[in-house]
Amino acid sequence: MTRRDCLLAARAEALFASHLSATHRPTAAEAAEAIRTTVRAHGGTRGCAAEVAAAYGEHPELAARRMRWALSAVEALFPAGRRRRDEQVVAA
Repeated sequence: MTRRDCLLAARAEALFASHLSATHRPTAAEAAEAIRTTVRAHGGTRGCAAEVAAAYGEHPELAARRMRWALSAVEALFPAGRRRRDEQVVAA
């Protein structure tokens, strides 16, 4: 797994665990803020991953849909090859 893949996964997990609705199309700024806040609230990226795992255990059909939303949002808002200052969001 590349550094980019790890960053993508961590951002998607944090966005998944965030307060944003899967029907919302966040801007890059909204997504970055939601990711940052969620990572802090869950004590880091491992806490976000635990939240994702719990959601898959409780409601797998809803969790899969939400993760598709989170992944597509992260891929669209933080494209590969464009280094951004907010990449440090998930370094916590």
